[in-house]
Amino acid sequence: MLDYKFIKENLEAVKANISARNMKADADLVVSLFDERTSLTTSLQDLQTKRNENAKAMKGKLSPEERENLISEGKRIKDEIASAELKLKEAEEKLEAEGRKIPNMAHPDAPVGKEDKDNLEVKRSGEPTVFSFTPKDHVQLGQELDIIDFDEATKVSGPKFYYLKNEAVFLEQALVLYGLNILRKHGFTPFITPDVAKEEVLYGIGFNPRGNESNVYSLEGEGTCLVATAEITLGGYHKDEILSREKLPLKYCGLSHCFRREAGAAGQFSKGLYRVHQFTKLEMFVYCLPEESGAFHEQLRLIEEEIFTGLGIPFRVVDTCTGDLGAPAYRKWDLEAWMPGRNGGEWGEITSTSNCTDFQSRRLNVRFKDSDGKNKYVHMLNGTAIAVSRALVAILENYQREDGSIAVPPALVPFCGFDEIRREK
Repeated sequence: MLDYKFIKENLEAVKANISARNMKADADLVVSLFDERTSLTTSLQDLQTKRNENAKAMKGKLSPEERENLISEGKRIKDEIASAELKLKEAEEKLEAEGRKIPNMAHPDAPVGKEDKDNLEVKRSGEPTVFSFTPKDHVQLGQELDIIDFDEATKVSGPKFYYLKNEAVFLEQALVLYGLNILRKHGFTPFITPDVAKEEVLYGIGFNPRGNESNVYSLEGEGTCLVATAEITLGGYHKDEILSREKLPLKYCGLSHCFRREAGAAGQFSKGLYRVHQFTKLEMFVYCLPEESGAFHEQLRLIEEEIFTGLGIPFRVVDTCTGDLGAPAYRKWDLEAWMPGRNGGEWGEITSTSNCTDFQSRRLNVRFKDSDGKNKYVHMLNGTAIAVSRALVAILENYQREDGSIAVPPALVPFCGFDEIRREK
């Protein structure tokens, strides 16, 4: 969340940012509640001072009448303090509820727009794959090669689930190992994270675990949710901690299953593996000093580029527009791979990386002790290394052959043990 004092001092800029992000939040109400909390805090402190003065006076030499008056006054002050504390608590709860609706400020260079079509292409690696034949989409390829089964998964689990079979099982594991080895080279500490997190951690990261618009699965009666990304579990790892400045940056990577409701997602662009309820993902996460977050954001994007350049997948980099940033991100880069089977050939998102500055760390209370001895909030960044389901879409569709077989990217062959996938006769 944003600092309340910052919101008050930059009210018009904050309101303009809310509008540019196409979000609903009331910055004026937040400022009003902040002023109310400040006033109530001052009043409570005055009452506490009076209580201390009353207690000090009680220790003096007093007549019975004076003592009785002080006792009576003490009881009155005690009742007023209890009332003031209740009012302050209510004001703080209202302030936090409204304050959490305010999104992070957007980077000045982030393109202004409402949805992904307004994102700005800034770089391209490779060009769309050209075939001498009409390419198939990954759904048809997966079914014909007997490596993906959507029908039986729908029968067992419902729509937007799938079975990986035969070579696709090894391909998923190969992608994970390929990604982990690249991240190890870049100094990331690897984790296999829990698939469940407390709701308070999801709130801190910026996910809404409640309501019809929530994209996460809540576990009824548990106060927990299935995670939609290891960003949640890695971001919550140092909740309520003060980190040593000398140990920053902390660079983590987390392997997890990801569970997303994807309510309302349908149509050609959500077909097959592209938008599913469960998938495997390798996530990068960084805790760093505020002055270093811009450089680390660039580093995360370059690692994503390295991964998909190494796989030989054509992709482009887009600067995400304000309306597509989500609440926590200050700036976000997306990598979009060329997917020949997507509506006759389209770009589709495969990774994203976000600099969330101190937006999440304020909510999760993750700080560091600076050289001046003061505790300050760290900056937190996240980035997708490999979302396996979408990486599979890109590989199957770009590496398909006219005879229906699939060539395996050379970078994955050492990990999966074969260089092509073809249907056994």
